[in-house]
Amino acid sequence: MQLPDEPAVLSLMSAHRSTNGKFRNPWPHASPHGLREILKWARDRRRSRRPDPPASSFVRVVPAFAIRAKEDEIVVTWIGHSSFLLQIGSVNVLLDPIWSMRASPVSFAGPRRHTAPGVEFDSLPPIDLVLLSHDHYDHLDVATVRRIVARHPLAEWITPLGVGSWLRKRGATVFAELDWWQSVRTHDLDVTCTPAQHFSGRRPDNRDSTLWCGWTIRAGDRAVFFAGDTGRHPEFGAITRQLGPFDAAFLPIGAYDPRWFMQPVHMAPDEAVSAYVDVADCNAGRKCRFIAMHWGTFKLTDEPLDEPPALTHVEWEKAGLDPEMLWVMKHGETRSV
Repeated sequence: MQLPDEPAVLSLMSAHRSTNGKFRNPWPHASPHGLREILKWARDRRRSRRPDPPASSFVRVVPAFAIRAKEDEIVVTWIGHSSFLLQIGSVNVLLDPIWSMRASPVSFAGPRRHTAPGVEFDSLPPIDLVLLSHDHYDHLDVATVRRIVARHPLAEWITPLGVGSWLRKRGATVFAELDWWQSVRTHDLDVTCTPAQHFSGRRPDNRDSTLWCGWTIRAGDRAVFFAGDTGRHPEFGAITRQLGPFDAAFLPIGAYDPRWFMQPVHMAPDEAVSAYVDVADCNAGRKCRFIAMHWGTFKLTDEPLDEPPALTHVEWEKAGLDPEMLWVMKHGETRSV
């Protein structure tokens, strides 16, 4: 593993660990809210929740991926939410896959899928690698894990620290559990775990006992940055300087309302565009696509499901950015980078 050389980056390599053995966000004003604020939000949202568009308003298209992409190609297919099929260096990678109807520990309650997965599970090509950003139910789904293990038993899984034991109990082959800034090489890909501003936990009693992260995936000269589930933190530029340049940055744009509650853990569209500018400014002159994610699939917060892309387009235009670099994909859409 090659360690980063920026002093500010080096200082983060232990700052996200608490003395009690859990993890934390090392930046000021980045701590998620507690039970009192959760109850306040639950009370307020009954009065302020805005209606969503019908599911039919979300266009779903037929995917157009091949069994393998060419060696020098990057091909991206949006499954929905933060789930993608990424084909890079002739390797098939799943990012934060979820095919279940609910992002929940139970099948009868919890956030329900508003839009069907853009890719039928049985139509997936052979999966070589699965990357997970953290253990929340809309990113780590037990039914989906079991389906992947059964259908793609040779797939390797790479996770942030602490998530591997849960996966091994479900039969997954965990290739590596990584801390921020750690890297591994597999299938001729260099995969690096990057900082994110979020939290973790699948039960009230294990909050922040596992790490959360983003990922960079490099195949030779081609590379992408998957930011994970994150609030606006100051390390997007450092990630790009250390691990770029990138051909694409997958950035979350949804689940941000109300801001007083969600800002520490989820970016709003203006913050996502600002984060992209940090990436683009440090990208050694290479054009980088902004691939929008974490929207239009599960109703997690108060904004309408179709609001995030509309606001992202507004912020993009205000920033004077190249419209061809903003990719707000349809469910099932395949694009080549």
